[in-house]
This record gives sequence, structure tokens and C-alpha cells, in this order.
Amino acid sequence: MATVSTYLNFDGTCEEAFAFYKDVFGGEYVAPPQKMRDVPRPPEAPPLSDDEGNRIMHVALATVGGHQIMGTDIMPSMGHTLTTGNAMSINLELDDEETLREIHEKLSEGAAESYGPQAEFWGQLFATCADRYGIRWMMVSPLDEGTGLA
Repeated sequence: MATVSTYLNFDGTCEEAFAFYKDVFGGEYVAPPQKMRDVPRPPEAPPLSDDEGNRIMHVALATVGGHQIMGTDIMPSMGHTLTTGNAMSINLELDDEETLREIHEKLSEGAAESYGPQAEFWGQLFATCADRYGIRWMMVSPLDEGTGLA
């Protein structure tokens, strides 16, 4: 069966970020995180520094609704640079307000920016944040009875 996942890039903080996301979502790693030092390298390749050897080559985490987030660390020695921006967000369509509020509270801890949760004109609870790793999250859920619109 075909699936869609979201792939995230980090500059040496992938392992820390995914431990945080595992705590937020309570999901499980699809497989143990793989380190760059464990990747077979061509004989002519220069040795990795300790920093780059400890970086994450690949990690996948099951989150809500069967969605997986995956991640890797960039490799500065290969000319990679990370530019965090606002060109994408991970959107979570949640089943209830309580779950939205819990996830938003956890993701917003140390967040660069945060909005919500607010009852919106389109009839859903909405929240957003750019978490401590610069990843943008949007969350929506049905409004619980009695929440009403502001």
C-alpha cells in the first residue's frame, strides 16, 4: 500500500529532535536510528569526524494517523547547509481538542513561535508553532461541545 511521509533535515540535532517527537507523540521508531558512522564508505573516502560519525543517517517515527516523520542530519563536510524556513508545515488533523491541546503544549515548549489553540471561523480548533528545532506544525481538531467560536 502506498504511503506518504514527511522527511526532515537537521544540522546535528536529528537524534535529539526525534527523541523529543517520540515523547510528544508516544510513537515508536520504525527501525533503530542509523548513524552516519554505520554507513559503508568507499575506500577512497576520507574518515568521518566524530561529530559527523555521530550524526543520524536515517530515522523514522510513527506518529498520529499512521503518518511517519523521517529525518537525517546534513553533512557539512559534503557541502551541505541547512536553511530553516517557512516553506512547509506538518499538518496534524486530530480527533479531539484534548489531544490537540496536549500535542500543542509539548511542541510549543521552547518554540520559536506559537499560536493557539483557538476556535476558528471555519468551525475547528486550530493551533500552530515553529518548534525548538525550527519545524513548523499546524494542528486542527473538531471543536468540543461548548467551546464555541470566539
